[in-house]
Amino acid sequence: MRIYNRGEAFGLALALAAGVASAGPPFRTDDPEPVELHHWEVYAFSAGADTEDDVNAVAPGLEVNYGAAPNLQLHLVVPLVADKPAGGGTAYGVGDLELGVKYRFIQEDEHGWRPQVGVFPIVELPTGAADRGLGAGYTRAFLPIWIQKSSGDWPTYGGGGYWINPGPGNQNYWFAGWLLQRQVSKPLAIGAEVFYQSADKVGGKASPGFNVGGIYDFSDHYHLLFSVGRAFANARQTNQLSYYVALQTTF
Repeated sequence: MRIYNRGEAFGLALALAAGVASAGPPFRTDDPEPVELHHWEVYAFSAGADTEDDVNAVAPGLEVNYGAAPNLQLHLVVPLVADKPAGGGTAYGVGDLELGVKYRFIQEDEHGWRPQVGVFPIVELPTGAADRGLGAGYTRAFLPIWIQKSSGDWPTYGGGGYWINPGPGNQNYWFAGWLLQRQVSKPLAIGAEVFYQSADKVGGKASPGFNVGGIYDFSDHYHLLFSVGRAFANARQTNQLSYYVALQTTF
């Protein structure tokens, strides 16, 4: 039997919320575009993941992003987490706090081939109770680079990076993904992504997977974001079903 780290599902659930701007959520793959200068994005969200050993969800979570300087975004996620291991009871409480800074250092050439490029380092602080499945138990960090190119109603973006993942039995790992999105009508955009995550623990399984989802604009300030997906392989151990849904407010 595989020894299961209950923090793994927590990490997947929170990863579904990592990265924002005009894209990012509701997908795991992010983009390099920061929030506009002196503007805010606030998400009230839920994200979850299911494996054969554990069901874990962020329910609810709060994500806040602020355009602090030109091409620079500050990022904060405060989650409440529910965890139910197979055959056990449900634990609920504060999860790991997430802090990040997104910086775009190459601007897109709208009439040429040059994409926009940015970095988005993230740190997860061990504020959740790992022994109850509510956190990883150690400070973790993600060091990615993201690329985006748009053509009319078809933005596409992706990239990836390296997770620093300390703790007994854990190992550092890679994440990479790519997404294609289409603005199908004035209020609705839909998209699909494929991604790959290498094993995050010694003897663990890699998780190649996909998500499909969309963004619906109720108005200029209120937006609904949603996605659902699973792993292509090793789904029972890594991701049988995952979801993300959020109400986004922009101002």
